[in-house]
Amino acid sequence: MAARQLVNDPDDFVREALEGLQRAHPDLVRYHEDPAYVVRARQADKVALVSGGGSGHEPLHTGFVGSGMLDAAVPGAVFASPTAFQIRAAIAAADRGRGVLLIVKNYTGDVLNFRIAAELAADDGIETRTVLVDDDLATDGQEDGAPGRRGTAAVVAVEKICGAAAENGASLDELAALGERIVSSARTLALALEACTQPGQDRPSFDLPDGEIEFGVGIHGEHGVGRRPYAPVRELVGDLTKPLVAALGLDRGDEVIAIVNGLGATHGLELSVVHRELGEFLDGLGVRIGRALVGSYVTALDMRGCSITLLRADDELLALWDAPVRTPALTW
Repeated sequence: MAARQLVNDPDDFVREALEGLQRAHPDLVRYHEDPAYVVRARQADKVALVSGGGSGHEPLHTGFVGSGMLDAAVPGAVFASPTAFQIRAAIAAADRGRGVLLIVKNYTGDVLNFRIAAELAADDGIETRTVLVDDDLATDGQEDGAPGRRGTAAVVAVEKICGAAAENGASLDELAALGERIVSSARTLALALEACTQPGQDRPSFDLPDGEIEFGVGIHGEHGVGRRPYAPVRELVGDLTKPLVAALGLDRGDEVIAIVNGLGATHGLELSVVHRELGEFLDGLGVRIGRALVGSYVTALDMRGCSITLLRADDELLALWDAPVRTPALTW
């Protein structure tokens, strides 16, 4: 028997969800069904930003289409890349003649299909640049020939900050350089308390014994890099944060943008406690949280757990982070 979920037919799950998104925010987004992509309801005369990837990570990316972030988002099936044909159509719909920045998380299918779509767009006379987001520290140092670090919650910072710069009139080359700088300055680690369950399935993607957590998980229901004993949140946050601080070389007096992200089924109270403990931990090191985002923004269906992203900040990044944004999932 399938798990109890709010689903009609699993094959219609993504389409029906996108129709619901448009009904909820008709002033912000427009859903194009075939091929499937989401664009701003009102396009702006600037460099366009396009991102996408498998569904199941909402509100990423479709929830970030709007003023100050993305111009278009391309959703695949659950945990599956969109096709190059979809991406090409979204690029064409978003382009206003100033070029298109493609923001791509580092997964083999996404990288391949966005690359093909960029080549097809070039044939159409549309100039593109690609920023590859690969922030997941758990997949750092893989063997030669491996895909490299996965792209996870740092993509929110890339979309927000580059989106603000695009609204300010930045060129395509300037946006690509900015995005690469953000990626090089950000790292993420995640843990799971429970695995996720695919729509229509009756079992989670993996089982966890009592008293253990999965450490270093990604966002596709896959196993992490190891299991550790369950512990109070103070200890778990320390386990996540110490490697991030070391990887970024953070020291006393440094400032960061912190993203405390729920993986889909984690209550806001829990995430607030995680953020409290992160602040206490960084205070002890003399590292200041300049800005914080706490909530579920890059999910893995209904996984219980969290990720922590740290981005080394400076005055330019903080100003762009503070710039106005109005999307279904992020507004200030």
